[in-house]
Amino acid sequence: MVIEDVRAQPEVREVSAPFAPHGGVVVDVRATGLCRSDWHAWAGHDDAITWPHVPGHELAGVVSAVGAGVQRWRVGDRVTVPFVCGCGRCSWCADGDAQVCPDQEQPGFTHWGSFAEQVALHAADTNLVALPEGVDFATAASLGCRFATAYRALVARARLTKGEWVTVVGAGGVGLSAVMIARALGARVVAVDRNPAALAVAAELGAEHTVVAGGDVVGAGVRGGDAREAGADGTDVASTVMELTGGGAHVAVDAVGSEQTCATALLSLRRRGRHVQVGLLPPVDGHPRVPMARVIGWEIDVLGSHGMAAVDYPGMLALIESGALAPQRLVERVVGLEEAAALLPGFDTASVAGMTIIDPSR
Repeated sequence: MVIEDVRAQPEVREVSAPFAPHGGVVVDVRATGLCRSDWHAWAGHDDAITWPHVPGHELAGVVSAVGAGVQRWRVGDRVTVPFVCGCGRCSWCADGDAQVCPDQEQPGFTHWGSFAEQVALHAADTNLVALPEGVDFATAASLGCRFATAYRALVARARLTKGEWVTVVGAGGVGLSAVMIARALGARVVAVDRNPAALAVAAELGAEHTVVAGGDVVGAGVRGGDAREAGADGTDVASTVMELTGGGAHVAVDAVGSEQTCATALLSLRRRGRHVQVGLLPPVDGHPRVPMARVIGWEIDVLGSHGMAAVDYPGMLALIESGALAPQRLVERVVGLEEAAALLPGFDTASVAGMTIIDPSR
């Protein structure tokens, strides 16, 4: 799937096959996720992209070529990879924090990605993750950005504990992943979204309360069948969450990435709460506006979360193999490249209750 320029219609066509770079591999893509971050790339919100471009950053497949210097991987290995690939040389990579590597590569952003039959990946010994036989390719592809990001956001960044309240704003792939993970950790969840179908899925996954949002801004709070009008700034929705949680959530996650959803998440927190920003915030007049007066006055911790390094995957994969976590429940549909090319330009407004996975062989 090739995009010639910012906001151009994606096209599926033949291109030259990738080659394995020094220290890297080529992977035959068996499954790859379509997510809002890919829409941000298409919309021109990432300065790292050079056009024409092939997007795609959540993937799983089989190693088909190995470059010089690779020690750990062989042709035929079943693998996945984080969407942030560290350089393998810096101190951050040495400390296991490849997700903040200053020389990172990101398939689908810094180089051509996985909306293709094959993709080249760098620094394989640092970044590739072996797939257990019990984890299929579609499930593994769903981990690379959304599920792994939600897992690290709650476990490593927010340090969520049993019995705490979590507000999850946005019930797409990241948000539903956060609901599932929070429940597995013994937390209590309020899910917020504009799509009732997505909220129904959130409830099935363990959300104790759901709050319906309307339009591009939070519009009406719904709980237990009761609806109430909300102001255009979403404060009434935050008030609803405050009431439901007895004073506000301990942790809030913005899994969408807009001024409105960020503000709603922050305002739903109790004093000294922890906010985790996962959704990308496009700049508005240079920077997005955030209710910093609340952050200061209530001593809110504001935490960024940017994926998860390969070294942290084994613990998450063990929970998946055991059945404690079931990310495959979040896969709503599987499409081919042609259908994905048609879907991508409108993905920011799509009402998808879960994840869309691309099978390039379709």
